[in-house]
Amino acid sequence: MKFVLVFGPQAVGKMTVGQELTRITDLKLFHNHMTIDMLTPFFDFSSDMWRLSTLFREEIFKQYAKSDKYGIIFTYVWAFNEKEDWEFVENICTIFSSQGADIYFVELEANVEERLKRNKTPNRLEQKPTKRNIKQSEENLLSSLDIHRLNSEQGEIKHENYLRIDNTNLNGDEVARMIKEEFVL
Repeated sequence: MKFVLVFGPQAVGKMTVGQELTRITDLKLFHNHMTIDMLTPFFDFSSDMWRLSTLFREEIFKQYAKSDKYGIIFTYVWAFNEKEDWEFVENICTIFSSQGADIYFVELEANVEERLKRNKTPNRLEQKPTKRNIKQSEENLLSSLDIHRLNSEQGEIKHENYLRIDNTNLNGDEVARMIKEEFVL
């Protein structure tokens, strides 16, 4: 079993890279908006929505980790200045490692100008209904720069299988191939 955590700020290309990685490997993609967009029609972006999203994710991970599947990719916006995010990442990694899975960390970064462009791509808007209000999505992307640190600092990620990629000038296929090659997926 392989667990690939692809993380980085909003609109950096996590889902697109995950889609491309599923195309060239036997990994399945579970992007973070699969639970968010399922729950927001009922609970908006409330604490209830986040609690349920975490619960659903953890239960899916527990069941998947016990399976005989090749592996799964999960995308995540990790706020490095939030203790709860560190705990969540540790918890989901433990779910997989307790079942003998190999764990891989892939951090994506891109400049804000490129992320604002990617925020409007047809694939993103098709796959993520809560991003279709582009004005609100852009405001959230920009305001998060003042609130959260969404990329790690040098040396902060100490995981053995860790790859950081500045994908500002790379497409999803190029990044997926880099990940596949680096981790022999």
